[in-house]
Amino acid sequence: MGTLNVLLVDDHGPLRKALYEGLEATREVHVLGEAATGREAVARALELDVDVILMDVQLRDPREGRRALSGVGAAVAIRRERPRMPVVFYSIQDDDEYYREFRASGILTHYAYVRKSNYLLPSMLVPLLRDAVSGRSLVDPEIEDRVQEVRDLDEQSPRALLEPNELRVAELMAQGMTNEQIAARLNLHDKRAVSRTNGRIYAAWGLSENAVDDKVARARATLIYMLNRMVMWNEEGVALVQDRRGEWVPLYKEEN
Repeated sequence: MGTLNVLLVDDHGPLRKALYEGLEATREVHVLGEAATGREAVARALELDVDVILMDVQLRDPREGRRALSGVGAAVAIRRERPRMPVVFYSIQDDDEYYREFRASGILTHYAYVRKSNYLLPSMLVPLLRDAVSGRSLVDPEIEDRVQEVRDLDEQSPRALLEPNELRVAELMAQGMTNEQIAARLNLHDKRAVSRTNGRIYAAWGLSENAVDDKVARARATLIYMLNRMVMWNEEGVALVQDRRGEWVPLYKEEN
């Protein structure tokens, strides 16, 4: 295999420049194009004849804000037009949402997903780029552990125990709305419907058994919704969550 034509995608200008120079210096890579955002990456990938893409996962875009297309989202969009386009995801981020998005993307082959801290030198990236082009795939062991952790978390998601209307009420409850405000937002004729729905939420999350009143149950339901983790409270009112071994441990560590 000869020189690889690469599309380099990173929103950090100085790092992108350093990667450009380092990759070119290997004499095994030619950076055919660059992009700073997910949208730019899609456009450049479709107009250039590249062999592989080296792309950061988090791609900030001031114009898009929170709607900015991530590296994973960009890869999915590119592969609609260029099936199995090889991509090496090169990331420093440790956010559950990126791992969750990667899992949901359905990307199966022609990729690598590694931490920047484990592949500091451009020469370390070249084998990953070549493997991706050859159809092989690699997930950094540290990232694989985090992807599994997110998978386990999702499988135990308390939100998955709620029906859509219950989940919407839980969301509005977590925003601090009263039953009356929730009823108005959802155009319910009877505000008591919200109270009944709250009861279903409390029951699904085991709050009916240990919450002494509705205010406590409401506060605890809000915490469970925000964390998206099942939480239980002992007799002393200490919040407990399950660790990787399945043991219930304090959610908050007390200062000595």
